[in-house]
Formats: sequence, structure tokens, C-alpha cells
Amino acid sequence: MATSVRLEVADLARTRFAVSPLSETISGLQLLGGRGRQATSLRWIRWATEEIAGRPLALPGTWPLIVNDRPSWPQFLLPAPEGPGTTIDGELAAMRRTTARQVRASLRRVFGDDLPEAASALSSRPAAGLRAVAAELRSSWERLIAPHWQRLRAVLDADIAYRARQLARGGAERLFADLHPDVSWRDGVLTVAHPGPDRVVTAAGGLVLLPVVLGPAGVLVKGRTTTRTTVRYPARGAGALWSAGTRTVPGSAVRLLGRPRAGLLEALRSPATTTDLARALNVTPSAVSQHLAVLRDSGLVAGERTGRAVLYLTTERGLALLDPAAAAPPTARATRRAPG
Repeated sequence: MATSVRLEVADLARTRFAVSPLSETISGLQLLGGRGRQATSLRWIRWATEEIAGRPLALPGTWPLIVNDRPSWPQFLLPAPEGPGTTIDGELAAMRRTTARQVRASLRRVFGDDLPEAASALSSRPAAGLRAVAAELRSSWERLIAPHWQRLRAVLDADIAYRARQLARGGAERLFADLHPDVSWRDGVLTVAHPGPDRVVTAAGGLVLLPVVLGPAGVLVKGRTTTRTTVRYPARGAGALWSAGTRTVPGSAVRLLGRPRAGLLEALRSPATTTDLARALNVTPSAVSQHLAVLRDSGLVAGERTGRAVLYLTTERGLALLDPAAAAPPTARATRRAPG
């Protein structure tokens, strides 16, 4: 089963990347509700659970809409963001502009004619309901996402920089081939494999490609309803965000590189700037820069410029040093396991 999106030349030309604080907020709440939970987010889930244990979030209008037994949720809650500079307040303002007709149509698509209490209240008074939901989501952002936003944003920016380079080098074919194993591109049609029935969506005005950190492991396509068609996919490096720098560095990497550089290599499983690394490791930025220069010249880390900052990330060669068993071919692993 799959979702197919046909892209004309004009649509492809208007396709862009964006960052969404609101997407991370909604996905985070859904993770706390047990929806789409994955092992890579467990550290954040534990932190968030402790954060709200003493002072719970009040989400009477939002929680029933996004955490329930339905396969989907009202898509007007996440309008397509404008671009990489999108703010939480800008996204919530766009959500509040959803028309009453669009709100009611989306609620019916998700819940049918027999609306649950929260959806019924929103359908009866859309404008007031949207204001209440926006306030609840703003509070959720402040409590659960904002404390980590700098790290989340670094991962998202690094992903977009990498995808933009793929697009420049090989066009749409190379971009989509590397986006996710469930995604394929052929003859102007983007196909996303998933459970459930086949569907076809339009992409008038182009796609919005949205990397996410706290989202599910798969790719989600939001058809063009209240805004543009959006493709949400796991950001590159998202899986290592909460564990980067916490693992024991292998002795082989320490012997080869020295402890400071091996520690940097481990910390850069998730993207970071020189300033971020200096703060996290309690060293000076100049010391970090010297070590990064050696690692970069050796092909163990790579830098991506995003605006005024440069984000560094461990390369595949660097990961092979940190995870030598995983990088070895099967025959080599078998040989090491064999006795005498």
C-alpha cells in the first residue's frame, strides 16, 4: 500500500524544505501518549514525563484530537510551515486562521459524524476552540520542546543542508532516493509505502519537505487540504540526538585519535556547532576548533554551513571507528567470533 504524489515540473520547482517547531510539539505529545514511540526517543520521553509529573499540562482541547484510537488526526493542527525560519508563534497564528468550514470538514474526516466531546466543542465554536488549542500547544512547546530546541534545530538544519546538496548534485532522483527507505521516485511520481489503503494526493504549488526529530520512524504525507502538501520524514541524525556523547568511546578510537578527539567524534553523532561542543565538553572553542580541523582533514567529520553557523557531524568513516564491529563485513565478523 502506498501514497502517490504526482509532481509536475512547476510543482517540483516550488518544492522547499521547512522546519516546524509545532510539528515537534505535536509529535512529542503523541510520543507521551504512546503513539509512534521508538527507542531513540526514550531519553526525551523519560525527561518529559518527569517534567510534567509535578505540574501536569492541561490539554483538554488538544489531547483527545491527537492521542486517540484513530489512524490519523486533524491536519489543520499542523499547517505547512513557511520555511526554515518558521517560529512556533507563526505556525500557531496560521493554525488559528483555519476557516470554520475547513475545521469541520477535517474533524469529520478523522472522527466521522459521531464526534467525541472535544471535537464536537471545536466544531461548534471553531474560532474560540482554535484559540484554546493554540494556547495549549504554546504551553506544551514552552515546557517540553523549547528547552531542547537549540539541539533539535541543529539536527534539522544539518538535515536540510545535506538534502539541498543531494538535490544540487543529482536532482530530484538523488534527493528522494536518499530520503527514506519507504520513498521512491519514478517518472514524476513520488511514492511513499505505508500500511493502509492506497491513495493519491496532489501537490499543487509544490511540496513542503519537513524533517522531524520526535516524529515516527516512517514517512507521513499530509495531503493538500488547508495548506500545501507536506512530507514529514525522520531527520538524518535524529536517532543519535539524545544518546550522542553518552556512550563509552571504544578504546581503539581513543588509542588512534587520543581521548579528546575520540570524545568529539562520539559527541558528533548528532550535529553541533563549535560553540555547542565547547559548552557541552567544558573546553574552549579554540581547542575544539583545533581538534575539529584534524578530524575534518581526516574525513572523520564534515561541516555544513547553515546561515552564520557551521554544523559538524561524524561521517560514515568516523562512525566506522566508533562502531568497528558494525562496520566490518559479515565474513570479518564471523572470523573474529571463531575460536582459535
